[in-house]
Amino acid sequence: MITVKLGNTGIIANKNGFGALPIQRIDLDSAVRLIHMALDGGVNFFDTARAYSDSEEKLGAALAGKDRGSYYIATKTAAKTGEQLEAELETSLRNLRTDYIDIYQLHCAPKCFRPGDEDGVYDAAVRAKREGKIKHIGITAHLLNVAQEAIESGLYETLQFPFAYISGEKELALAKRCEEAGMGFLGMKGLAGGLLTNSRLCYWFACQYESELPLWGVQRESELAEFLSYQDNPPVMDDEMKALYEKDLKELSGDFCRGCGYCMPCPKGIQINNCARISQLLRRSPSAGWLNEHWQAEMARIKECIHCNQCASKCPYGLDTPKLLEKNLADYEDVLAGRVSVD
Repeated sequence: MITVKLGNTGIIANKNGFGALPIQRIDLDSAVRLIHMALDGGVNFFDTARAYSDSEEKLGAALAGKDRGSYYIATKTAAKTGEQLEAELETSLRNLRTDYIDIYQLHCAPKCFRPGDEDGVYDAAVRAKREGKIKHIGITAHLLNVAQEAIESGLYETLQFPFAYISGEKELALAKRCEEAGMGFLGMKGLAGGLLTNSRLCYWFACQYESELPLWGVQRESELAEFLSYQDNPPVMDDEMKALYEKDLKELSGDFCRGCGYCMPCPKGIQINNCARISQLLRRSPSAGWLNEHWQAEMARIKECIHCNQCASKCPYGLDTPKLLEKNLADYEDVLAGRVSVD
């Protein structure tokens, strides 16, 4: 079984980290079964957030009664003030049915929070650590400059950042920089928001970075079973995987929507996080599911865009979101009309 030493935290985690965002989409009983399956399969690291609706509560229900020393919990807060952080931490502790959080992360940080900041966010995290409510302070980022500053600051024990085999060289270099700094590195979006569909290739890539702990977002037992199967039989790059790897690098290079959803909500109700990447979704998953009446109606909402640019201003990747929506709508209409084939 492959494990990861998470920086200087002392945490030794199974190479399969459990990303608990998707369990908000399934019922409680299904979530509990899935988490128990993960535990039985050797998974011992679970990552959630206050922003993931009832994910914390489901995770807490599944872990209740389990040996607290046998697993690690990481959760997150998007608090903008120290007072808000303290309140959210108490909520997380109740939801997760625990006395402490192993890694408490500042969620999608817009900056590198520091001691003495007027907002008091970092200082509140330090107080919570001193009180034993959290063991380690981490940060999650989608902005490269924030991630780099967090590493250089020496203030954080872990960094969570999007990390997949289609990431750029600067993003890939973060794992090495964290390792050199003794900082744990948590790789989120290893499937690039669902655009990468070959779990073998994704797990193989994660294994090329020994210090990275990938967090796989799963909501089905069949998905989890795939990742568990690689623990004792790690994938080996073969000709088929190499061909897919090279094809994906070519098709998904440059600007594309990762589906993170930080652009939401749209004042006109456009489901930006899927509509802005519908071209890839049509070609990388069964197209019928995206060509039904529901998604035709959702895509039609793009025509109501008022170009307020709220989405573009919030995109952590600096995308021209309105332009990307228009481009995807044109492609979608071509596919619907049969002018373009996605088969």
